[in-house]
Amino acid sequence: MDDLLREYLPILIFIGVALAIGAMFIIASFIIVVQRPDTEKLSTYECGFEPFDDTRGHFDVRFYLVAILFIIFDLEVALLFPWAVTLEEIGLLGFWSMVIFLGILTIGFIYEWKKGALEWE
Repeated sequence: MDDLLREYLPILIFIGVALAIGAMFIIASFIIVVQRPDTEKLSTYECGFEPFDDTRGHFDVRFYLVAILFIIFDLEVALLFPWAVTLEEIGLLGFWSMVIFLGILTIGFIYEWKKGALEWE
């Protein structure tokens, strides 16, 4: 058990040094830099103009739908890389399981496309 804890010692040292350096930079920025807040610095900046509406406004559902679709297909690509690297080791079962996975995702993408979820008005 003692050997196991010694293996984690470099990680704990690394975390301690990182926290110390981060705290040192934050404290140094308050000590060294002259703080002169004014209304321009403290105002909300949105694309070069003043915000004109409440920030808690409603967003269109299509933004969320496109974001979810992006995450799904991004994860698909992330799963394809390790699959391609280990294709010789996993054999035909791994190949056909990925083909089924990609088929299900393709069917879902075609469904979204036919429903008009990707159309932007």
